[in-house]
Amino acid sequence: MSHHQPDPNKSVTLTIDGKPVTVPEGTRILEAAKKANVNIPTLCEHPELCKRALCRICVVEADGRGKLIAACANDVWEGVSIVTTNQRLLNIRKTIVELILANHPQDCLSCIRNKKCELQSLALSFGIGASLFENDAQERQPQIESETLVRNMDKCVKCGRCVEVCQEVQTIRAINTSHRSYEYEISTPYKQALEESFCTFCGKCAEVCPVGAIYEHDQTAEVRAALNDKSRKVIAQVSPNLAVAVNDELALSADTITTGKLITAIKLLGFDKVFDASIAENAVNAEIAGEVKQRGNGGKLLPVISGCSEGVANFIKNFYPDLADHLTTVKSSRRYFASSIKSGYAKETGVELSNITSVSFLPCLAHKYGAGSPQDFAITAKELVRMLKLAGIVVETLAETSFDNINIDLPKQESSVKKETVHGYAQARKVMEAIRDGKCETEWVEILNCPESDSC
Repeated sequence: MSHHQPDPNKSVTLTIDGKPVTVPEGTRILEAAKKANVNIPTLCEHPELCKRALCRICVVEADGRGKLIAACANDVWEGVSIVTTNQRLLNIRKTIVELILANHPQDCLSCIRNKKCELQSLALSFGIGASLFENDAQERQPQIESETLVRNMDKCVKCGRCVEVCQEVQTIRAINTSHRSYEYEISTPYKQALEESFCTFCGKCAEVCPVGAIYEHDQTAEVRAALNDKSRKVIAQVSPNLAVAVNDELALSADTITTGKLITAIKLLGFDKVFDASIAENAVNAEIAGEVKQRGNGGKLLPVISGCSEGVANFIKNFYPDLADHLTTVKSSRRYFASSIKSGYAKETGVELSNITSVSFLPCLAHKYGAGSPQDFAITAKELVRMLKLAGIVVETLAETSFDNINIDLPKQESSVKKETVHGYAQARKVMEAIRDGKCETEWVEILNCPESDSC
């Protein structure tokens, strides 16, 4: 194996399907092809993850050699001639997809990833109507994990994306691989349920899955049932970033659907009131700041550790149990809405608290974990889009509506405290180690599930 370190300042010139291309040294064949506007199909590759070369759909020919190489895992070299498409490569790729389909349920129309499935897209691009091989897909019941995730491992294509994002990106290791050869599978340690493992339910595994093997637990049926119950009042809070996620889900340009249009759409669905999620978020931040001051004055443990979802507490208790006393006692913003703001609405309107359903529309799947009560739901952008499509509501054509107001006593905002926001659990580990070593000087550490700074 070569230990040569590529020099990104050095250029490499090659040809791809006869087109000359110049790219920095260390560029993968797949990336070089994109620069030449040549699309090489792939299934296991993901731009945010490392190269794996598991599916082998991206194989190409180099310098006329008979040996095929994976475009996703091999760097270009000076003067190489790459062929990305010919009859031989087409037949190989088509056969690989057919073999995958032979071990895959054929229920595309009812699958939650229908029309958004990468395997389905590959089958269409290769003109595969039916696999030539006998289908031997298993028929296991999907597992619902903590009302947050659904795992349907019959549909797993063993691409390894979920394993890598869980182990390498988030460093949780709740998902791994087991066995070899034909029995190779994606699993959990000792095949235990995710809720019995170290899982924080961050949802990154569902985000990178190319098929319908792991996805958010859809609770839209329960929400529609509450909307159709005339004895109930249904209130909602909407995250400021929800519009961005909805535009992404519908493949629309930014700002096509605004928060104001979403408020109108949600009210058309039958919601009685729609509130700004910033109310609950600001209230929670004020309470935590107050807790920081109280702990500081009392000489108690600092920094206070908080998180954007209930899964952050799992992370601390499982991996840093000695720091569990640093966890805030304040509810998450979702639970604050489902308790304090719901109670305020009940007091303001005279409606019995037990007759109110609260729904939080949030862009991140992680907020679904840890529901406070059976009448407290967190709905993601994907779920909201399904509700809107079912109701025949075209959001981009709607006029804008403002949030509803609510008169409740909110916590007093304390003077500023020293706060550090950490993105993702890999970075959180560094801060936790600093706290252990007494080297963390901040008063408040907020851990966000997503490694990306603009995801939630």
